[in-house]
Amino acid sequence: MQTLGVWVHNLKPELIEVSEKFALRWYGLAYLAGFIAGYFGLRWLAQKRLWVVGPEKVADFIAYAALFGVFLGGRLGYVAFYMIPESGFGYVLENPLVILQVWKGGMSSHGGILGLTIFTYFYARRAKCSWTGVGDGLVIFAPLGIFFGRVANFINGELYGRVTNAPFGMKFPKELLGREEDFNAAMKGAVEADPGKLDGLWDRYLASPSTGQGQLLEGVLEAGRTNPEIMDAIAHYVQVRHPSQLYQAMLEGFSLFLILLLLRLRLPQIGNGVITGGFFILYATFRIIAEQFREPDSAWVIQDLLTKGQFYSIFMYVMGVAFLVAGLKGKTGSLVGQASAN
Repeated sequence: MQTLGVWVHNLKPELIEVSEKFALRWYGLAYLAGFIAGYFGLRWLAQKRLWVVGPEKVADFIAYAALFGVFLGGRLGYVAFYMIPESGFGYVLENPLVILQVWKGGMSSHGGILGLTIFTYFYARRAKCSWTGVGDGLVIFAPLGIFFGRVANFINGELYGRVTNAPFGMKFPKELLGREEDFNAAMKGAVEADPGKLDGLWDRYLASPSTGQGQLLEGVLEAGRTNPEIMDAIAHYVQVRHPSQLYQAMLEGFSLFLILLLLRLRLPQIGNGVITGGFFILYATFRIIAEQFREPDSAWVIQDLLTKGQFYSIFMYVMGVAFLVAGLKGKTGSLVGQASAN
């Protein structure tokens, strides 16, 4: 089937470039937007007495959750779930600084969720309030952070979808980094379309392919933003794929947020933990669905059947059911008659 309106992705990952080494990137803004949305959302929820944490504590809660839950959990999750299985534990031991090199990419959403789960447990103990009650507020607005993050993934042209012959789709040039023959042919065509700008990058790539490949592609995409002939030259070598980042943004992000928010507003009397259980179950379900359209970014758990993202999501069902059952049986208390943590 012929695809309609196929677009070659060429969005700029930087919003503002201060210098060659410093820029304001969309991915960083996505984290900031998520924390801001979480702060105002949780403060609003607390003011309506729909969260066990008091309004005056929300700012500190968000700051600690960002540091110990999102960043620490997300990075350690990436190292444990993806880096070690692929590169080996010995590689991490020999290069311990890779754990801190977040600027090179690598944050796990499953790790971030696990990190937030552990963080809320210790926070609730210190604040002497319900652990599941704390989680019920957090999981409502956490999907907004996921939403912004997936949109940033799309802008960056990363974590793209699988090849499709559906009547819609996009082309993501970064896929060429994994296909040497097509990469060379596409880059050669791009250089011929604008040799004045790209000859130097091409020469550096030929001199050092391992380090010059990424620089060459970035230079070609940058030049292609003002020269359509460059994008036309590489379009022939790039496959049509699902924009799965946008699917995930809507499913795991915006839709999940709306469902959980409506559940909180319509059923304020439900037991603590029910909303948290709903988050785990729905997130796992949406992630498994979205992974059917996303190009696996690491080795399969079961070849052509189960991706790592789907495999890790299965364990979230167990956690979700545990929170759900405890909350529905009234073992964890509820907002009714429960004071906020001060």
